[in-house]
Amino acid sequence: QVQLVESGGGLVQAGGSLRLSCAASGSIFSINVMGWYRQAPGKQRELVATVNSGGSTNYADSVKGRFTISRDNAKNTVYLQMNDLKPEDTAVYYCNLKTLLQDTYWGQGTQVTVSS
Repeated sequence: QVQLVESGGGLVQAGGSLRLSCAASGSIFSINVMGWYRQAPGKQRELVATVNSGGSTNYADSVKGRFTISRDNAKNTVYLQMNDLKPEDTAVYYCNLKTLLQDTYWGQGTQVTVSS
């Protein structure tokens, strides 16, 4: 069993910054990709950013240049630094972990609200 614990969400004004963290624990044998997804009210869950075990990153076009994903393999933790936040970034942000065995795990979600 794998647990993902997220932290760092909150309320911020437009133009502000937040940093999300997600720590994985439990029976982790082979983490491949860690990442962040988000879901706004009435919308489908969408990819925000991912980072694989080699450090390669992938970003949604809407966050490129503003968000930075990073990973501490020793701590099984992934971070999302979010700068220049916009009201359209308001959503529940979910941590995601995929193993080499193709198992997928989700965190409980953390609310990010950006006021205009």
